[in-house]
Amino acid sequence: MSEQFKVNKSEAEWQAQLSPEQFRILRKQGTERPGSHEFDKKEDSGVYTCAGCDAPLYTSNQKFASGCGWPAFFDTIPGAVIRREDNSNFMTRTEIVCANCGGHLGHVFKGEGYATPTDERHCVNGISLNFKNE
Repeated sequence: MSEQFKVNKSEAEWQAQLSPEQFRILRKQGTERPGSHEFDKKEDSGVYTCAGCDAPLYTSNQKFASGCGWPAFFDTIPGAVIRREDNSNFMTRTEIVCANCGGHLGHVFKGEGYATPTDERHCVNGISLNFKNE
């Protein structure tokens, strides 16, 4: 990782702050099981923030029901997410990380034909997020 983030912590500090599953996903680029997090079907109005640093990432207005098993968003709060190439698992994807702390959120997919303004699906691990009601 060559990016510099506002929030920088050691691995031990992240482990002390996060649950083991949050650490595995946010700091080790893991993935939660599809359909395992309540945020996938959450419809309340509010803001989704990074579970690692509480930076605002997505609004409920950017969320849509994709049926993929993870919370899906068609856009972010401007400047909240960094995209980078991910060549793991014998494929090329676009990873998305929190621009404030570098925490792994998930991946973004384009051109899947969803009726959204961006034709993108930000497929985000629910455990990477917190939610604040409006």
